[in-house]
Amino acid sequence: MSDTELLAILIGKGTKDRDVLALSRQLIKVVDQKGLELTVEDILDIKGIGTAKAALIVAALEFVRRRVKEEGVRIQSPVDVVPLIQHYANRKQEHFISISLNGANEVMNIRVVTIGLIDKSHVHPREVFADILVERASAVIVAHNHPSGSLTPSREDMAVTKQLKEAGDLLGIKLLDHIIFSRRGYYSFLEHGEL
Repeated sequence: MSDTELLAILIGKGTKDRDVLALSRQLIKVVDQKGLELTVEDILDIKGIGTAKAALIVAALEFVRRRVKEEGVRIQSPVDVVPLIQHYANRKQEHFISISLNGANEVMNIRVVTIGLIDKSHVHPREVFADILVERASAVIVAHNHPSGSLTPSREDMAVTKQLKEAGDLLGIKLLDHIIFSRRGYYSFLEHGEL
């Protein structure tokens, strides 16, 4: 089942103006932006979702966070990141993702920073580091999917990585890796000696 279909099961039904899949697609955008910090108030802005449904969705995410994703997931190598973001591999647009880490390299949050076009996602350091600064994270790993399936970094990918590393150095937040991924696998800038 797709993410949209799974969320549609939680929502249950749509409204007379919007079917459940349309509501689900809109909700996924909010979940992607907020990550684990999603609140009932964030969901209530979606027309067709009331307090009870919003509470149900937030409670489901909290239950999964507590029971399935163990506290203190530690990143020791790029391959540890891939299972946390692999569900974005089948998206038709590029999703640029940040994974904030504490001083022990434990995942604090995973969020979608920007959603781009079919073949590119524009990202600026201020968008990447804004929430990471608020969280007081020590490090960040960024990643984005390539809907084409190619794992070769583009010139733009290289330039963005360099820009983010320089910005992170200024802010005292280490850029640990930039991962490009698709259903075929992943490419790590760190593993290729490009960071």
